[in-house]
Amino acid sequence: MRSPFWQKRIPRNIALKKLDDPAEWRKIPILDKDTLRALSDTQFYREFCHAKHDGIAEYWRSGGVTGQPLFYPRSFKDIEVGLESFARTFDCAGAGRGERAHVSFPLGIHPVGQVYARCATSRGITVNWAGSGTSTPSALQLELIQRLKPTLWLGMSSYALHLANLAEAKGVDLSKLGIKHVMCSAEPVSQAKRDKIERSWGAKLTDNFGMTEAGMMGSEDVPGAGFRIWTDLYCVEVLDPKTLEPAKEGEVGTLVVTALQTNNVTPFLRWSSGDLVTYSEAKEEARGKKAGPFSVFPRIKHAHRTAGFFKVRGINLGHQDLEDFMFRHLEIGDFRAEALTENLLDHLHLSIEVRRGSNPAEVAKRIEVQVKEKFELTPRVVVLETGTLAKEFEANVKAARFVDRRG
Repeated sequence: MRSPFWQKRIPRNIALKKLDDPAEWRKIPILDKDTLRALSDTQFYREFCHAKHDGIAEYWRSGGVTGQPLFYPRSFKDIEVGLESFARTFDCAGAGRGERAHVSFPLGIHPVGQVYARCATSRGITVNWAGSGTSTPSALQLELIQRLKPTLWLGMSSYALHLANLAEAKGVDLSKLGIKHVMCSAEPVSQAKRDKIERSWGAKLTDNFGMTEAGMMGSEDVPGAGFRIWTDLYCVEVLDPKTLEPAKEGEVGTLVVTALQTNNVTPFLRWSSGDLVTYSEAKEEARGKKAGPFSVFPRIKHAHRTAGFFKVRGINLGHQDLEDFMFRHLEIGDFRAEALTENLLDHLHLSIEVRRGSNPAEVAKRIEVQVKEKFELTPRVVVLETGTLAKEFEANVKAARFVDRRG
């Protein structure tokens, strides 16, 4: 209610002392991306943000949902809580005191890399602030991993694949370097991508979930089962996308988030993130042998329905489906898919890198036939020298693995 923006939006008849009543809570309007996009820079800072807090400690860059990214002010209390929320993901991964971490998340104005590096201290973890390939070239990153022998690697899943492919091109076996844990965030991790990364690195992959509007919200404690959400720090709702009524447990719904302790400047009340997820309560597993310290928290699992697709010659080709298909082939090191137009006809162009010991021509032909069988579309398959795509991807924060070049 300190925010002029919310003073206009919150109904006058709301009972502020009864917000633990779901019916009362749902009187608060949902805040979506279109509403935020309609605010000018000046309106955001003067009308949306709070004026009373314990001081601005730093700014966190938004994910760009407003067209031009905003920079969210974070108070000193926000940072204190934010560091703890990130540090919990080390606990879920099984990484603790005495570990050595190589952080390959970007270290620029986006917070994830620098917050991870800073919070490692609270768990007694040594850190090499490497950053992404734009700040520390991938070849140097591989050299540092060999020299400093980290037990933990943190970065985007696409960059984990790129480093693995570059390592193979240089004759370096990542799985023999002693890394026990790979921690990823910010990109979907399919089972096929998880399997490939774990094979290449010889390590367990733990995926983590957060958003700049709130903070690091949760982590896997069982691979692929979904994220345990820190509900002492974040209120999450999963709503039917059409009615905005609560979805039933296990049903796909849209995720709505309210940060309970990191909203001291930016009141993202009932923020609709655009994620489609399922929700499950903590159950009897909390009492079982395999229960971990975070088993009391509920899980959300991404439905991955917002993934992009190509429409080529009338066929919808899902990016996630194609990625899963490609990475299930052990002979494939990396790939890129492009939609092209030649002589007024659309084509699917697949550039692949083949692992050493495989016959490139045979692999290319097999991929061509199997893509035709599975997706009813015959691709043009080109074999690249190992490491080519890693070099092209290196300058990007996220891999441009799917490119539509049809103008």
